[in-house]
Order: sequence, then C-alpha cells, then structure tokens
Amino acid sequence: MKKIIHIDMDCFYAAVEMRDNPALQNIPIAIGGSSKRGVIATCNYPARKFGVRSAMPVAHALRLCPDLTMVPGRMSVYKQVSKQIREIFHRYTDLIEPLSLDEAYLDVTDSPHCHGSATLIAQRICQDIATELNLTASAGVAPCKFIAKVASDENKPNGICVIKPEQVLDFVATLDLKKIPGVGPKTLDKLHQHGLYTGADVRQCSKDELAQWFGKFGASLFDRCHGIDNRPVSVDRVRKSLGIETTLAENVDGEGACLDVLNTLLPKFEQRLQHANDLKICRQGIKVKFSDFTQTTVDHSCGQLTPELFPALLKEALSRGEGKSVRLLGLHVGFSEHSDKQQLSFNL
Repeated sequence: MKKIIHIDMDCFYAAVEMRDNPALQNIPIAIGGSSKRGVIATCNYPARKFGVRSAMPVAHALRLCPDLTMVPGRMSVYKQVSKQIREIFHRYTDLIEPLSLDEAYLDVTDSPHCHGSATLIAQRICQDIATELNLTASAGVAPCKFIAKVASDENKPNGICVIKPEQVLDFVATLDLKKIPGVGPKTLDKLHQHGLYTGADVRQCSKDELAQWFGKFGASLFDRCHGIDNRPVSVDRVRKSLGIETTLAENVDGEGACLDVLNTLLPKFEQRLQHANDLKICRQGIKVKFSDFTQTTVDHSCGQLTPELFPALLKEALSRGEGKSVRLLGLHVGFSEHSDKQQLSFNL
C-alpha cells in the first residue's frame, strides 16, 4: 500500500508578503494585477472573508473589499522560497512531484524517517517549514494521490488530514463532487443534471453509464469515487504546453490594434520558448478574451513555431467576437508527447 503526502502551502504568495512585511499581516491583501483590469493571483484569509478569490478580476475584488491592499507579485522571491521548501521535502524522500511553486506530491512509502509513519513525516515537514521559513502548509496523507490532494484542503490553514486505507471508501462516499480536482462549474452543473452530488451518488452508476454521459472523464470519475487512483508520483513531469498572455490596460478594437499587441507579446514568447528547445511543438494558437469576458482560442497544427500564422489565427478569433472589444490576448504552443527529450525541468 502506497503512502502519499500532498503538501499545499497556505495562500503562498500572500503569506510570503506578510512574512516579509509585518504591516500586511492583519489586513486583507491580494497579489495580482497592477491595475483594476488585472486578476487576483492569490489573497490572504482576511481577504477571503469578503469573498475575494484567486482568478477574480481586481475590480470585482475591490468592490467586495474596498480596503483590499493590492501587492505587486515578486516571482523571483516566490521561486527562491519554493526551492527552500523543496529542499525540506528532500530530507524525507526523493520521490517528489511538484505541481506548482506551492504544492507537491511526496511518495514516502519506503522512507525510513519517523519510523516509516507518513503522518509523522507530514507533521515534521510542516513543522520544518514553519520553523525555518516562517510559513504554514497544510497536508493530506492517504494511500493515493487523489485522496491525498483532497485531504490537504480539509483542515486548511495549517492543518493535516489523514485518510487511512480502511477510511477511503467512507471518505469518498460523502465527498462533494466539486472537490474533485478538475471538476469546474460547467462539469458540476452537468453532474447535478444527472442527480450526482456526492461520491455515493456516482457509485450508483455503472462505468459504462458514466462514460456515455461524460466520455473519458466518466471513467476517471468512476475510479475516483471508488477510491481508485493508481497514478505514481512522477519525479519527471512532461510539459504539455507553454503560453503567455496580457490583460490590456484598456480594451482595444479592431484587428490592427490587436496585431500591435501580438507583435509586442511575440518576442517575450519566443524568449520563453528557448527554455523548452528540447520539446517538439505540435500546435500553436491564440487566445482572445472579449470585453464581456467571453473568450475563444484558435489552434493550428504545426511542426515548429511559425510566427506568420498568428495573424490568421487572430483574425479567426476576432471574427468569433462579432465586433466586441478585446481585453486580453495570449499566445501558446502545445508540445508533442513523442519528443526525443520530453522532460522539462520544473525549475525552468
């Protein structure tokens, strides 16, 4: 039986800012866009009491919390702290799968530390982070990745939730389906249309029924709600895509104005791609978000980045907006799973 720990830092970016600037500790703060047209990257718990959330437009967040203090992000600092956190992980296991700067899976099945107790290892890691970095983390301990990730959110902030093998089925039975990673609002609505609200509801359906209703996700949902997740902790992650986008200071109208933005983005995008030169590009695309917050993406298959394609992709995307102004523009590429060198370091 595997012993998996999911570590998730508590409001990481905001916590680093509060640690480094005590004046921010007891007031609502958010990290994000430098203007009201940006979006919130993360916020602290005082801000969350007002309903402020990640990915929320800054303007909306300020309406919910007029006293919200916006703090410019310091990505170089967050990356350095993330490196320190990962060094703590390595004291207990080398089987680490980072998901982002502030969360990771750890496989401690064969770890000799703490008498082999995954619970004690999780506690020790959280203690080390608090003592050495003056930050808090929450942890989930379980026999598989899915349960560990859900469990890490159960006792936030600064908490640990342990789900033993014999508790898995009961834990999943009462689990609200919105807590399953990957279940967004649209998927949740569709689940509710079929009368599915908890893991126990899903267990009343066959795998064939779920596949018919939800396609590939249905099979995954069936397994998750039966406590099945055989995915290993992957030390080397395959990067599937890379992108860049910008929220404009003011909405722009027309293809010409959007091309000017595209031409500004392109050199920065090409610079980022230099870090992924071992990966084979299989498609490139463009993303446009309109003034009413609807958005569209247009992709084209290719064997290498072809900048000359972007204007045509932009034209197609704009046509879908039927004349609406544009507030955000982004470029992205997808990578083939069959590159000669697939692995891209998490630190790039």
